Amino acid sequence: MNFNVKNDTFLRALLRQPTEYTPLWMMRQAGRYLPEYRATRAKAGSFMGLCTSPSYATEVTLQPLDRFPLDAAILFSDILTVPDAMGLGLYFAEGEGPKFQRPLRDEAAILALREADVDKDLRYVTDAVSEIRKALDGRVPLIGFSGSPFTLSCYMVEGGGSDDYAKVKTLMYNDPKLMHHILEVTTRSVINYLNAQIEAGAQAVMVFDSWGGVLSHAAFHEFSLAYTRRIIDGLIKEKDGVRIPSIVFTKGGGLWIEGIADTGCDAVGLDWTMDIGIARQKVGDRVALQGNIDPAVLFASPDAIRTEVGRVLSSYGFGSGHVFNLGHGISQHVNPEHAAALVEAVHELSRKYH
Repeated sequence: MNFNVKNDTFLRALLRQPTEYTPLWMMRQAGRYLPEYRATRAKAGSFMGLCTSPSYATEVTLQPLDRFPLDAAILFSDILTVPDAMGLGLYFAEGEGPKFQRPLRDEAAILALREADVDKDLRYVTDAVSEIRKALDGRVPLIGFSGSPFTLSCYMVEGGGSDDYAKVKTLMYNDPKLMHHILEVTTRSVINYLNAQIEAGAQAVMVFDSWGGVLSHAAFHEFSLAYTRRIIDGLIKEKDGVRIPSIVFTKGGGLWIEGIADTGCDAVGLDWTMDIGIARQKVGDRVALQGNIDPAVLFASPDAIRTEVGRVLSSYGFGSGHVFNLGHGISQHVNPEHAAALVEAVHELSRKYH
């Protein structure tokens, strides 16, 4: 299949086609650990200033690719652009992370929740996708993404990040119908949002279920996985004759890997707590796997990084279907030279497995 990119290793691995080596990219690869990113962010004036400017978003998306020979680019944006477009009023409090001016705290607010108007309120994201795709000029594929409905709902009900998810879980157990209403409206928004990214040029898409792992077994299936499946069902699967693969990542979701693999996605992202070889045994050849080195390994020496890379590769074993990644986002305190050591080790050590 011709993917219209010079380096299509990432897309081939997602579809479990033969590759010469294991491709990799890093979650949060365009971020504060790079001095060039910090400089652009200072120019943009704020994080949202970066996100809402297609030219700045393009600039920072390309920065890690100019520095490291990565096998994919990921759109620079934030998962909370969707609830913002649904009218909740996103803002960033200094040193406190993202907050919402109008969190969903009562029945009236929940029932008034409206779907995001992707064409109007998220146009800056799709414009960024088009601009990045043009700037990449076929170097590597571009990944689009969204938060999962459950993860977005957590922020929408809590009003920001949370340690205990008390508000969202209280709602979920006390009034499951209202919780399902939020998830329903959010799911329709996410499907439209991801499809708009695909139309604008995203060549693969990823759903980040960052908080799915905080749920009980039953609640995960009812309030997270069921909606993830709906999203995968609703995605554009092919554009201009080319397959558009999808990845689902649930942090803390190793327990439910078979269920996640059954959503119809092409690849399952793993955090670092699960052995990727065991994961591979569980899912067989249903899906590719993405991951899953502990991001904290990047604080260690290049030699130690290389050892851990070897461990993950040998655990996955021979054959295609593995996209190397961190088990979560790269820390802002990582030395970029350590990230370079990771990329080099993966490219070099993985060839013998293909």
